[in-house]
Amino acid sequence: MKLLKTLSLASVLWIPIGQTAAFADRQAYLLAPEDVLEISVWKETGLQKEVLVRPDGVITFPLIGDVRASGKSTEQLREDITKRLEEKYITNPSVSVALLKIGGNKFYVIGQVNRPGEYLAGHYIDVMQALSVAGGLTPFAKKNDVMVLRRINGKVTAIHFSYDDVESGIRLQQNIILKPGDTLVVP
Repeated sequence: MKLLKTLSLASVLWIPIGQTAAFADRQAYLLAPEDVLEISVWKETGLQKEVLVRPDGVITFPLIGDVRASGKSTEQLREDITKRLEEKYITNPSVSVALLKIGGNKFYVIGQVNRPGEYLAGHYIDVMQALSVAGGLTPFAKKNDVMVLRRINGKVTAIHFSYDDVESGIRLQQNIILKPGDTLVVP
């Protein structure tokens, strides 16, 4: 039986080829600014709306006003809207939240890559995949001094990445999943 090697942050899993690795490392997509959602409440014609997650991470929905969406899954947002509607307006509302367009899962690659720029990913992407999307490293790249710049609570954090280590199959945990807004710097 052929096996597909799937990398996880904490461990390495072996999954038979032909089966999807999605169940092995499945994460709910977390909403981000510029995502477009459709929110509806069953049997409430005035409560069906297409909304954009604003740059501040908030959406506005009839009756309940502003609701934080960024950093939540669609299920978490659905539960939040349901709870708010139940508090004052509708008994047992049946709320649905659908992600229509991913617009917030952006990352940036600058420096010694063949195609630097802003990229929109339709799925979670790790550092090696991001380098591939950006056309790979140039011959002048300092491939063991790559940094992921991540903003956490207003502070920028630099996460070191050594290409040679990952390519050799060691220190694989540094091949992290990028978060929306991360910048990959290749000196």
